[in-house]
Amino acid sequence: MKHEDNEFMRHELRLPELTVRGMLLGAVLTVIFTASNVYLGLKVGLTFSSAIPAAVISMAALKMAKDSNILENNMVQTQASAAGTLSAIIFIIPGMLMIGYWQGFEFWQTLLVSACGGCLGVLFTIPLRRAMVVHSDLAYPEGVAAAEILKVGSGANEQEGASSGVKEITSGGILAGIIAFCTNALQVLGSELSLWIPVGRGMTQLPLGYSTALVGAGYLIGIAAGLSMLVGILIAWVGFVPYYTITSALPDGMTMQKFAGKLYQDRVRLIGAGAMGVAAIWTLITLARPVIDGVKESLAAMRMPDADKGKHRMDIDMSVKSIALVFVVTVIGLLGIFYAFVSPEGLPMTENLTFVIVGVGVAVLMGFFVAAACAYMAGLVGTSSSPISGIGILAIIVASLVMYGLCSSFGIFALPGGEKFATATAIFTTSIIMAIACISNDNMQDLKTGYLVGATPWRQQVALLLGCVVGAFVIAPVLNLLYEAYGFPGALPRPDMDPSQALAAPQAALMTTIAQGIFSSTLAWEYVYIGLGLGVVLVIVDQLLKRNTRSLCLPPLAVGMGIYLPPSVQTPLVVGAVLGYFLRKHMKAKCGEEQAKEGARRGTLFASGLIVGESIIGVLLAGVIVVSVSNGGSEAPLAIVGKGFADTAEWLGFLVFIVFLGIFSKVVLGAGKKQG
Repeated sequence: MKHEDNEFMRHELRLPELTVRGMLLGAVLTVIFTASNVYLGLKVGLTFSSAIPAAVISMAALKMAKDSNILENNMVQTQASAAGTLSAIIFIIPGMLMIGYWQGFEFWQTLLVSACGGCLGVLFTIPLRRAMVVHSDLAYPEGVAAAEILKVGSGANEQEGASSGVKEITSGGILAGIIAFCTNALQVLGSELSLWIPVGRGMTQLPLGYSTALVGAGYLIGIAAGLSMLVGILIAWVGFVPYYTITSALPDGMTMQKFAGKLYQDRVRLIGAGAMGVAAIWTLITLARPVIDGVKESLAAMRMPDADKGKHRMDIDMSVKSIALVFVVTVIGLLGIFYAFVSPEGLPMTENLTFVIVGVGVAVLMGFFVAAACAYMAGLVGTSSSPISGIGILAIIVASLVMYGLCSSFGIFALPGGEKFATATAIFTTSIIMAIACISNDNMQDLKTGYLVGATPWRQQVALLLGCVVGAFVIAPVLNLLYEAYGFPGALPRPDMDPSQALAAPQAALMTTIAQGIFSSTLAWEYVYIGLGLGVVLVIVDQLLKRNTRSLCLPPLAVGMGIYLPPSVQTPLVVGAVLGYFLRKHMKAKCGEEQAKEGARRGTLFASGLIVGESIIGVLLAGVIVVSVSNGGSEAPLAIVGKGFADTAEWLGFLVFIVFLGIFSKVVLGAGKKQG
């Protein structure tokens, strides 16, 4: 490692990094961003990276202290960034309620699965740091962006740089919060525009979602992923849905719109699941060689004598003894909570212990390989765009097959509730794997940021461990709050609730469906097979595009997501991605490369604020709904219009959405012109 190449090598041990005030601020931000991500993930199946907004907020908060510095701010964003990824465990854990195994989220079980799995994700990526961060040219887009923000905030114009960043995030958050409040609380604005179009004897849908948070997320994921999702939408709603509505008999008493929606749920989403599975497997295959080489290099470096390492502080990871100690503690915690999970079933002790050992063993072993893959994917496409859900699909299949074999050998399926127990055990095992995967994905971004600003790796690793623990304490209460307010598909806390208002929790629903299909042999495998074949075609097309063109690609996992997720969720993502592409292109042509970068940076901050603002309003509104319902009130206590206003609200929402896009464009273009 060439330390002289790093402009921040002047930061030595004289500057404080891991401070009490920094950890307290990081804990507060972790709580806020975890709650926001849990809500956003359950609503639309996406989470956002919190590293960038955390870095800006940290600079604004700590600039009042005379001795604050870039390394301390980096530790705050490192800790808070855990919120953006650990919350991805919600992509599987709500399945416990969907199958009726839990009646509410078990606090200690959810807490320990999140905390222990997250800590293992940190540990498993420590040996990869040298190969994938120090000696690699991987992009790490969010890690580099966070480093740039920290550098600007720590320079000669620190106050100006930090305050301008806070302005973008704050204005984005306020704007999105106001729109979300008018939409979800007052209900004077619609959330989507949906036009149903007859196609012969069938029908399809032309949707447009109005979510400002999803436009911001689309801006961040980029044009390749956005257009790939658009391809997925077209495959589903221009191809499969019209075809199945034309070739299938309309049930008596059902409208064509409802029939099209049912076919989409029962058939087309399984096709999307199959395509996502193939894409995830292909991703792991392409990463196998670099991951193996990286592990070998890092393990060899850890065995080097201290004299050969040089022992510069930027070379120091957590010690092998510390890693071993944390590993033993987390594994013991997982064994204990897994035993608490299976023991109420009243099985013989030997069978209980077998389930515990096998479940934790599968989670830890698969988690190690998944962690390596996710760490590499973070460098390729960034944390927000990494196919964590595809990894989850592979994990639930493996866990279900293993548990199917165990339950069959023990005769569990012959017992009352045996199938439900087997499904729940597979979901619980997958929850651990998902926690490992999402944190390992985030850890490498943070280590890249730290490397660019001159941080000490072991201190970052400690900060991320703290972030995992703090975030884990938040996840279960927020999950319960949202469950009581909205419910999930097939899991409503009260019989009088409107199922259409339930949080979609799309990944959890998908993985639960896959697990149930494996155990009950009722899964419509023919549609999964169609998806598998389509996934192979998408992989081939993507490879041909990459081989024959310089810039075109079609990420197959993004196409699969476009098929699987509801179109009202996908369309604002596509709008955000396309908008960002044309704004950047316009600024490069009119203002130059440097001005375009400044405009893009301000756009990133504004988009992050949009996501945070809408998500926090969702969490606060959930609390209001819970209080209202618990006192016998309405599920829409703040609504000022009735259902008859719905059509007007839909078009008002469309007009506000157009105005919002204009404001977003002005923010980005204005920043570029001002810089010029």
